Amino acid sequence: HKFDWSINLKFVQMETLQKPQIICHNQQSLNYTIHDVKWIPCSAKFVSLGGKSNGAGIIEIYSLTGEGVKKLSEFCKKEYFKCGTFDASSLRNRHLATGDFCGRLQIWDLEDTLMPVYKATTHTAVINSIDGVSGTNSGCGAPEIVTGSRDGSVMVWDVRQDTPVAKFLPTEGTTGRDCWSVAFGNSYNNEERIVVGLQFDRKNIEMNKLVATTLESKIYCFDVRTQHPKKGFACLTEKAHDSTVWTAQHLPQNREIFMTTGGAGTLCLWKYNYPSKRLEKDSDGIPYGVVGELSLLQNSTLSDQPITAFDWCVDKIGLSVCSAFDQTIRVLITTKLNLY
Repeated sequence: HKFDWSINLKFVQMETLQKPQIICHNQQSLNYTIHDVKWIPCSAKFVSLGGKSNGAGIIEIYSLTGEGVKKLSEFCKKEYFKCGTFDASSLRNRHLATGDFCGRLQIWDLEDTLMPVYKATTHTAVINSIDGVSGTNSGCGAPEIVTGSRDGSVMVWDVRQDTPVAKFLPTEGTTGRDCWSVAFGNSYNNEERIVVGLQFDRKNIEMNKLVATTLESKIYCFDVRTQHPKKGFACLTEKAHDSTVWTAQHLPQNREIFMTTGGAGTLCLWKYNYPSKRLEKDSDGIPYGVVGELSLLQNSTLSDQPITAFDWCVDKIGLSVCSAFDQTIRVLITTKLNLY
């Protein structure tokens, strides 16, 4: 899938500035609540998904052109769409997996959206979060999807089977709590899989680092390469925004850099700096991890509403798309990332 990146992105030349700059290249107001945005792999296209005021779910496909952002198509379904991912599909198919407010997992061929190519209805409440890992693309393991729901359950799906291959359920007799985030990691061979409520810096390598975001304006960055039986994983905490931190997304081209989005419409760009030694031993000779430091490379305010979804473009460093509760999608360009 080759794409001509010669389109005029109108990059602002800021060579005299030392820090990366977060530039809003284009923005577009929509007439529905946007819950997620995702780049379509190997293209200059992205999807926006959410719900209309009449309760219908909507997915729109946009293309980045020399003139800005152009809407190519849309399709509507009965229920609000909450989340989506392309990460369980091959680059040839580029199917979109979605979770909706009715608890349905569905997979869509964006060239033929009349009926989903896969559907499951095991969850009993809204699917808050979804992630995927494709065995075809990572070179190991099965093509799998993980979903987290308001019903308190987490389920792992192999898209070649009709039922979940793994379930994580609330303890019998207890009330399930909302699962807000799920992510795959440690998928570096045919046996290993880890599912967490965070984001790993990479899915398809041996566990390295992961970031957790919180309601209390903080982010937690863990070095998960070494686990001590008593101390656990090395961890650092940073106050990231003056509000809820909604998401963290690592840069595909450099796993030491990631963006966090805040409830006050802010973005923060971070770089993880490794310590001189990642491993020490305690008095008993048991190894434990040594945490590094975080540097704030840049921050920016885009909206007066929470930025609830963000996605980097895998094919073009620094290109990203985000959405906020002000019903606006924004295409962003972050400069100078190739220098880090």
